[in-house]
Amino acid sequence: MSLKPRRSVLYMPGSNARALEKAKTLNADTLVLDLEDAVAPQQKQEARKRVVDAVNLGGYGNREMVIRVNGLDTIWCRDDLQAIAQAKISAVCLPKIESEEQVLSTVELLDQFGADPAMEIWAMIETPKGVQNVNAIAAAHPRLTLLMMGTSDLAKEMRIPHSPDRVGFVTALSLCVLAARAEGLDILDGVHLALDDKEGLRAVCLQGKQLGFDGKTLIHPKQLDLANEIFGPSVADADKAQVIIDAFTQAESEGKGVVVVDGKLVENLHVEEARRVLAIFSAISAQNR
Repeated sequence: MSLKPRRSVLYMPGSNARALEKAKTLNADTLVLDLEDAVAPQQKQEARKRVVDAVNLGGYGNREMVIRVNGLDTIWCRDDLQAIAQAKISAVCLPKIESEEQVLSTVELLDQFGADPAMEIWAMIETPKGVQNVNAIAAAHPRLTLLMMGTSDLAKEMRIPHSPDRVGFVTALSLCVLAARAEGLDILDGVHLALDDKEGLRAVCLQGKQLGFDGKTLIHPKQLDLANEIFGPSVADADKAQVIIDAFTQAESEGKGVVVVDGKLVENLHVEEARRVLAIFSAISAQNR
């Protein structure tokens, strides 16, 4: 089993050369170099070139590299996709996706511009219509591998206040997690806007993990360590997973289909989850070398 850790997914402004350079030293699993919200209209073309040059030059180590383009309904998106089609990135991130047709039109453009078939599409769900159509979006095309929650825009569109318990978001968040899992996709929780609210960040990360998210999108490097801690398996988690696997393997050799570990019944489904924990733990250890 080979999995990509996506505990911490950090947005970096594509117009900021210093930020793009600093990103090479940050403990983020994934970097999303942004051509959309973080870039003023008059800087769009310059930012596009800067970001493409940066990823092609490299120096980002084992970090997963993603570029967020401008929306499909903007004058910049087509040129963004053409410019990044040959770039050394894992995925293109699409903002404000509301239909499967938007995903399919992006696939057509990437194919037209000669993008590597392995280049993935990440779809941002950040409007009520996007949430309503999330099942169709998630199933739109094999290139689509991940959903990202855009909770800031969603709050505005749904007229939801930002509260510590995020009660107004829970239904939308859970619907999107269900859609992602139904299609075998990863899914990332939205950003936490209060940069100096460490306890608030901890609370929403824990809530996101409980809701089933794979990681957290972030807007500042100071948020990285906490997201990595909460969304990543600890050494104790890895040790427990190995105990479960070993105990079940021993039970199978004795012709048993279940085993008790620490007073809890363990079946094959628990072993599959234990193997997933170990795979992520190993991937994190490998990328930190």
